Amino acid sequence: MNLVFDIQKSIEENYTNNAFCFSNTHYSYKDFAQVISDIRKAIRSSVKDDEINIGLIANDDIQTYASIIALWMEGKAYIPLHPDFPVGRNKMVIDQAEVKTVLDSSETEIFTECNTILTKQCNSSEINLTPVEVTDDDLGYIFFTSGTTGTPKGVPITFGNLSGFMDAFWELDYPITSEDRCLQMFELTFDLSVVSYLAPILKGACIYTIPKEEIKYSYIFELMEDYELTFALMVPSILHYLRPYFDEIDCPAMKYSLFCGEALPLDVTEEWSTCIPNATIANVYGPTECTIFCTDYTFKRGKYNKTHNGVLTIGKDMKNTTTIIVDEDNNEVKEGENGELCLSGSQLTPGYWKNEEKNKETFFYKEYKGKNIRFYRTGDLCTVDKDGDILYLGRVDFQAKIQGFRVELSEIEFHAKAALDKINVAAIAFINSIHNTEIGLVIESEEFETKELLDELKNSLPQYMIPSQIKFMNAFPLNTNGKTDRKKLKELFNKG
Repeated sequence: MNLVFDIQKSIEENYTNNAFCFSNTHYSYKDFAQVISDIRKAIRSSVKDDEINIGLIANDDIQTYASIIALWMEGKAYIPLHPDFPVGRNKMVIDQAEVKTVLDSSETEIFTECNTILTKQCNSSEINLTPVEVTDDDLGYIFFTSGTTGTPKGVPITFGNLSGFMDAFWELDYPITSEDRCLQMFELTFDLSVVSYLAPILKGACIYTIPKEEIKYSYIFELMEDYELTFALMVPSILHYLRPYFDEIDCPAMKYSLFCGEALPLDVTEEWSTCIPNATIANVYGPTECTIFCTDYTFKRGKYNKTHNGVLTIGKDMKNTTTIIVDEDNNEVKEGENGELCLSGSQLTPGYWKNEEKNKETFFYKEYKGKNIRFYRTGDLCTVDKDGDILYLGRVDFQAKIQGFRVELSEIEFHAKAALDKINVAAIAFINSIHNTEIGLVIESEEFETKELLDELKNSLPQYMIPSQIKFMNAFPLNTNGKTDRKKLKELFNKG
């Protein structure tokens, strides 16, 4: 498939359809085409041909989404920058990706040291949706995820990766048509946003976003009922917030309800299924490194569903992905045995952005079915059953998913130790009373006032990485290997 040409074709064929709805204001595909064209003209006049990585302030408006398509049609990649993240963190991303130009729909430019195109101020131009030629190896975007050293790590995704994902996605048989109304609940710094806007655009459907000032879960509820949404990809934590209102939710128009980004509990899924009586519900899985998601399991209404500790299976690999489960020596484990889930295929990133050390640690080659195949270590502990369905057991390392975002607990520890002048700390992921994951911090010290520490962390980390609870211990417990016993530390939070 030629992704960018397919985008052009869909936009041109659906001019009269609604493309987006922001805060109850609709924009047609012709409106979208006009904004894309205006931004393209500005890019051509002020960005050099060899400048590929372009920063994008991730606002919630027509100009921001049009900027993505405009960049793709110019053969360039977007690097999303969250306007509410600490300036220092965004600056690290800009420096790593060697960003010189930023597209920004804000009223005033945020990064004055960059060449900034204020996209709301672009001059009107003739509509031009004819894309330049791009290859499968050209970059579509780079997402920067939490890193172990306190520095975010970049995951570049090519047009070949994106095409492989869309090809596999359509094979799942969750069809979207120009009549559909689709939810886009994710920040544009989170890669689940990509399928949430790209799949509808490719079919001429309408995309409904969440304004930044709204309470996300309650606004989703309103959108589902007021606009009779038909397609939604969400993180499971949204269900925990919506659960008290399940008796009030009745959305028969919903056709497909997908979940990704966190473990999906069976009990809340069963309850949710009564709110959307006509919908297919699916649990999909995948890391940013394998382009959005790459395995799929369809929930079976009123029948047996595979689970581990109450969590739904992540199912089988999608069309363009191969999954294996290996031991510490990269040998495949037997059916029913535990090991680390590893992925390969056309969706797999070329490797972390300018980070050979991390690439050597995370990617490896292995003889598989007579070929030397490159695999990615997910860090997820899994097992596979006799039917080939993969059961998620937990994390091999110390990563966690918070509100759908992947977080390296060691990054929080890095910044906390820096703020505390090297006092020992441990960041712990724990499940709260409504079954969402939170971050707790244990400090190896006598108790003290933590306001200054939290203020320091807020200058370094996005809000979802700030610990919600802090505990103190004079000395951390050790396990039989002499390592900090994190299970015992976790009990401090499970006890409340």
